[in-house]
Order: sequence, then structure tokens, then C-alpha cells
Amino acid sequence: MGQSHPGGVEHRSREEIAAELAEKFARKCFEPLELYSFKDNFKSLADHEQDVRYLKEDTIARFLELPDILGVSPVIFQMVSYIGAFPFLADAPAVLGFEQMINVVAIMTERYTKILAKGDATRRKLLFKSLAVYDRKVSEIERRQRAESAGEAASHAQGFAVDEAGDELEEDAADDDELVLAALDSLDLVDAFKTGDMHAATTHGAMIPADNFRRLLMLLILIAPMEVKQNLSTYAPRVAGEELESLRATAENILSAFLNVEKSPGITFAQFNAVIPLNFPYLFNGFNALFEHFLFSKNLDLSKRKNSAPRIDEHVIPPPPLLHDKGRILNLNVLSQLSFFIPGNELFRRLRLLYSGADAGFSMGSFETKVFNWRAPTILLVSGTRLGDPSESSGSESNFLESIPPKRFPNGNSSGQDRVTFGALVRQPWRHTNKECFGGDDMILFQLGPTHDIFTTSAINKDYVTFSKPPVTHPGITIGCSPPKSGQASRHETLRPLGPVSLVIDSSFEFGVFTHNYTSRGGAFSTSVTRKFDFQERFQIDDIEVWGCGGDAEAKIQRERWEWEAREAEARRRINLGTGDVAADRALLEMAGLVGSNRSGGSMA
Repeated sequence: MGQSHPGGVEHRSREEIAAELAEKFARKCFEPLELYSFKDNFKSLADHEQDVRYLKEDTIARFLELPDILGVSPVIFQMVSYIGAFPFLADAPAVLGFEQMINVVAIMTERYTKILAKGDATRRKLLFKSLAVYDRKVSEIERRQRAESAGEAASHAQGFAVDEAGDELEEDAADDDELVLAALDSLDLVDAFKTGDMHAATTHGAMIPADNFRRLLMLLILIAPMEVKQNLSTYAPRVAGEELESLRATAENILSAFLNVEKSPGITFAQFNAVIPLNFPYLFNGFNALFEHFLFSKNLDLSKRKNSAPRIDEHVIPPPPLLHDKGRILNLNVLSQLSFFIPGNELFRRLRLLYSGADAGFSMGSFETKVFNWRAPTILLVSGTRLGDPSESSGSESNFLESIPPKRFPNGNSSGQDRVTFGALVRQPWRHTNKECFGGDDMILFQLGPTHDIFTTSAINKDYVTFSKPPVTHPGITIGCSPPKSGQASRHETLRPLGPVSLVIDSSFEFGVFTHNYTSRGGAFSTSVTRKFDFQERFQIDDIEVWGCGGDAEAKIQRERWEWEAREAEARRRINLGTGDVAADRALLEMAGLVGSNRSGGSMA
């Protein structure tokens, strides 16, 4: 492998080599029926110009059913025109003929991994280049901004560590593209072409315009739950009215994880490469189902084949909803946002609303009743409004602020948005905590808005989750804090200890605080990979929800547990010795010390 063949390679043009790679993709990555469907779709969609058959932007947009309101069609066409030139990316944008579209579908659906055994990092670089523009003036603006911010790393106004000077993640101009090399190597041609023959511009001076990426994010949020053969047009209600505004707001929260839109015109490769792996490992998964539409022809009806099984009419047996229940925090757009870092097969059509403060009451008792019997992973979500000046607080707000250390850190961003949303994925059942926390190293602490951020567990300690009621010193729910102590607090323990990276919900479910002490380098949870500064969010809680991850089996187990507890409670309430004389029964119970002036044995009626 890796050796050229003298006398053979010299006589093969780039077009011939690209066609050979496309033929290999088609043969090794697609099933015969899929390839037949692809050919049929291309034939019916292609325009003609002399002897060239190709796809246009509006044709692709119409076939994929891209919503006009999102304005994402030019972005997608730029992507596929670049990827269509693979492996000779210097020739991009490509005319999207048959071979070029084979490359596009193989790469966008990740089918290429069947013959090019490369990791996500190589495809990530290719996707960045397909979205980027190359503007030296813009690049110089970015570099000046980084130079200006080099001495202000501790300033929360700059916001992103990847904006600092020293763009070490951008590869040198001479570096090879691993995915391109793998493709040529698969054809035994890797030594026949030099870097300059393969590459378009490197990531130096390249950035994805913020507005383009915002449009793409809206599409990715929309298609995240898409299934094979499902039409994007079925999501039409989600791109109108209030649903469209919610879609835009969610995209804005995600975009803020990559850059400060007020200070930067676009996303550099350093930012893209730093944010995607941890914060959005599944961001582009929706492309798989979207571009697999090219592999299914509407002209091919398998139900007409002889001896074929009867087709089940999808309109007769509709699939279960993406979200079984309606939440005040969790909606379909936030659900997609979660699926960018939690596998979608754990979320879509599998979440149950176990507890909602708005419905069941904001109390630890109702939380315990609704959540403790769920034996599968749960997702805790809490949203609220930032607290104002402490000097202007009073009543319960003042009492809460006096129970935690004085604020030393600024807010997490300066966007002007006062609504914040945090959450945690807890894979162990909830329980009371006495001397130790519960949870495991597979937990995820996260922020959804106004900036998306992920805080994974670390090896420093195991102070994961506590659920503590009085008489502990600091009751409530904590994530990332040491467990509270029992009994009365001493003079030195009057303030609640806050973990380096932690979320605290007070026992009244009225207030919360999220702390990110970057200087301390974290505790049970690691610090942010993008916001490398100290910040803290103090907020009044508006909503709390707990969602159970699981299907009907988990819901059945929880329901049976609830029914058993209800029967036990009723049995305790109806204590009766069976003599038929209620007064005599009570007298016997009083003699036994089970009921009396200071005890309650339930109703004797």
C-alpha cells in the first residue's frame, strides 16, 4: 500500500481517479438496492448541459425538502459542492455529477468508514473546510483580536479560551488531510500526489461565517430526530410561529458555545475543533438520515413484488411521539440540543416526565415521591432568572444569599439574557444521602442557556449528587458539592460550601446557584474547555423538571412501585385488629404504645 505504479498512474487523469474512488464508494459502501435507487434518483433529478448531467442547488433543496424559511439551502450547497470534489479538494467547488454525488452521500452518511477507517476528527476537518470561507482580511481582524485579548485571559468579557493568542490547533499549511490520504491510499495512489495537488486552502485564514452556521444549526436541530425514509416536510409545524422563535433561540444558545457573536465575525478551526468533541459529539448525526434519502427511490415500491409481505400503512399505525409529555423547560428543540451530547436513542420517544415543579409542587417531598422509584437514568433540568443586586434583596432571597459565600465571580456571559438553564444526566437511581454522595463517573453536568456548555466528571473526587432533608446543615439538592453534615451547624459552618464546578438547589426549590471556579481546576466535575475563567450564576428558580430515560418497561416498574406504596399507606391508615369494636381496638393499641397522644396509628374508622 502507498506505492505508486510507474507507467500506470501517469496516464490516469484526476477525473479518472475520482471516478475510480466513486466506484469504490458505490460498490463497498452501498447495498445493490441502495445503489439502484441512487441511480434512479439522480436520473430523475439531474439537469443536462451538453453531455454533462448534474444537480443544481434548488434541485437538492427541493429533494431534501429544506425549509425556505431557514435560508440554509446555500449553506448546504456550499458544503456538498466542496465535498463533491473529494479527494482533489483544490478543485472545489465541484459540478455535482454522478460520481461527485456518490462521494457526497458516502461522506455525509458516514458510509465511507466501511473502506476508510478514520476517526471523527478527519471528517470534522472536512466539514469545517466545506463550510468555511477564506478571507485574509477577516483572518487579520481575528488575529488582532486574539493579540489584544492575550493579556486579558482572566476577563470574562472575552469569553472563549480559543480566542486567546496562540492558535495551536490550526495545522500548518503543509499538513496532510488524513481523510484525503486514506482515500488515495485505498487506491494505492498516496505517493502519486503531493499535498498541493490534493488540498484547497488550509484552515489558516478560514472561518465559518456566524450567520451561515446559525442557519445550519437550525437545520441540525430540526433533523436531529429524523429517521431513515422520514420526510423533512413532516416537521413543517416546527418552522412557523412560536416554534420557529424557539428554534432560533436554541440555535443562538448553541452558537454562543463557539464564539461571541458581538466580537467575532465567524468560527475558526481552533474554535470548531475545541468545542465539537466534548460539547457536541453528535451534532452532525442528522445528516445521516437526511442524505440517505438519495438511497431510496420513490419509484421503487417493494410492496408490489411477488410474495412480498404486505406493507404497513404508516398512517394507520403512527410512530410514538418524539416527546411523550409536554414540559415547561424541555421542548422538541431542547430535546435535539440534548441529543448533540447524549445519544439520541436514549432520548427520542423514550423520555417520561417524572416530576414537574409547576404540576406537582416545588418541594423535596413531591420530588422524592415522583422520582425515587425510577430505576433508569434521569435528566434533571432547572431554569430560572438571574438575581439582581444583593443589596436590594429581601425576604427569602436575602436569606438564601446569606447562606452562601459572597459572590466573587461575574456572570457566565454578558449577553444581557437573564434566563439561565442548567441540568444533569444522572444514570443512577435517586436516593437520600447521609454521609456520601451518589452518582457515577458517567454523569454529565451541563448548561443549556444562554450559553451551551458541558462539564464532565473528573478524577479529583466523587462528590456527584446529594439529596438531603433536614436536620442536615444545608438541605437541598447539590451536584458537585461535598455531602452536608447532620445536626446543627457550628459557627464556622453557617455558609453552604460550594463545589468548584457545582449546581446547588435550595431545599425550598426557590433559588439556585451554579459555580465555575476555573482557577481551582475543578472538583467532581471538570471545568469548561471554552470558558476558561471564573463565573457564577445565582438565580431564582422558575421551573424544575426530571425526565426519566426509558421505555414502557421502566414506566411499568415505576407504576407498580407507586401502587404498592399506595396499598401500604392505605393499610397503615386502616389499622384494625378485627374485633369489630373500634373503641376496644384503640384501647389495645394505646396499651401497646402504637397510638396515643404523641403517636399516630392512622384512622380507626
